[in-house]
Amino acid sequence: MRLRGGRGRYDIPEAMTDLAMYKKFAQVVKVPILANITEFGATALYTVEELRGAEVSLVLYPLSAFRAMSKAALSVYGAIRREGTQKNVLDLMQTAQSYTTTLITMPLNRNLIPYFQEEKHEQ
Repeated sequence: MRLRGGRGRYDIPEAMTDLAMYKKFAQVVKVPILANITEFGATALYTVEELRGAEVSLVLYPLSAFRAMSKAALSVYGAIRREGTQKNVLDLMQTAQSYTTTLITMPLNRNLIPYFQEEKHEQ
């Protein structure tokens, strides 16, 4: 396990290669720890349950969705370039209805909707 620090303010375990390393770090620092899980790195893609068993308090997946979206974008733009249309890759896309529903049902957005509705009525 390699530690790096910033002017002595913190220590971050880097590239944990097994669960025992997480557990040992958690026992030494005695504060909640975060596992930064990125694909294609030195750390295995442990499950949340496995990490919980190693005393990890929070798991972060900083690039997972971005990498999936990037791959989908390459497929879509490749199809448009080859075929001159996106109609054969619609199955890779979120529908407008699903997108809208997702935005409306997200807790933050659900709380903001009444605020913006009130603003409309005041004009």
